[in-house]
Formats: sequence, structure tokens, C-alpha cells
Amino acid sequence: MSKNMNITLIGMSGVGKTTIGKLLSKKLDYGFVDVDDLIKKKIGTGLQSFIDSSGDAAFLELEEQVVLDLDPSGNCIIATGGSMIYSETAMEHLRSISTVVYLDAPFDRIARRIDPFKRGVVGLKDKSLKELYNERRVLYEKYRDVHIKIEQGERKKAIADRIIAICFKKNDS
Repeated sequence: MSKNMNITLIGMSGVGKTTIGKLLSKKLDYGFVDVDDLIKKKIGTGLQSFIDSSGDAAFLELEEQVVLDLDPSGNCIIATGGSMIYSETAMEHLRSISTVVYLDAPFDRIARRIDPFKRGVVGLKDKSLKELYNERRVLYEKYRDVHIKIEQGERKKAIADRIIAICFKKNDS
């Protein structure tokens, strides 16, 4: 595992990108970047209050800019926001600097884990959480290098181990 490699986690809000990202970071002794945290630091407020006051489009623009400014030198785990997938420019950048891993959990698990009105979920003014889930799945599939289907009750540690096994096997070939 001496190769320089970044891993980007994509998927719906509530799928566990931050938690799994921190686990991966610890297991691999990699750096960890949470895009949502970078945005919060930049705007000085919560994501939902920014979305409420400035709108979805302004948030998506800010999210894209934060990602385009990312240039990890390698050995970094990047956890993105669930709406990152709406920026083709940002996703192409992430693909150029990392292996993109789609964390795919069933809708009922996502719905149980998040309060979408406190979480900062883009698109809820016009669509239900279920509609966003269905719309985004297509985009997550489009940009992913690796697809990790999360099983009901699967532990985060087991998911992290699967990501490591797949990503490092993939890069050895």
C-alpha cells in the first residue's frame, strides 16, 4: 500500500461518508477531508441555513468551488456532500485526483438516518427525499469507479475493509 492514492466517497446524505471516511483515514493512516466541513468553515454557518438564505444554486456553486480548490498530494480520504454529484466539473476533478467510491444504501436506511430539513439537503424544495434519492442514484452510478452496496445491518468497519480490499486490488492490476 505504498502507492499515493486518494479515495473520494460519494452517496446520499446519511449513508455514512464521513464516518466511513474517518475509519478509512485511520486504518490507512491517510489524511481526511470533509467537504461539508470546508464549506461550513468558509460560510461561517450551517449548511441548511445557507441553503435557506441563499438557495440551492448558490450552495451548489460554493460546493463546486470548494472541490475544485482541493488538490491533495495523495493518501487522502475525501467525503463529499450528497449533492456534489450535480456538478459535472467537480466530479470530473474528483475522478482525476482520486478513486471515486459510491456508497449505496437502501432508501429506507437513508430516510431513517437523516432529518432532511436539518441536514442541508439540496433539492427538497421541489422534490421529496425519495425523488432525490432516485434522481441521484443515476448520477452516482455515472461517476463512480467503485460501487459499494451496503447491506442491511452491515457495520461501518466491515464497509471500510471492503473499500480497502477493492481499491487496492483495483490499483494493483
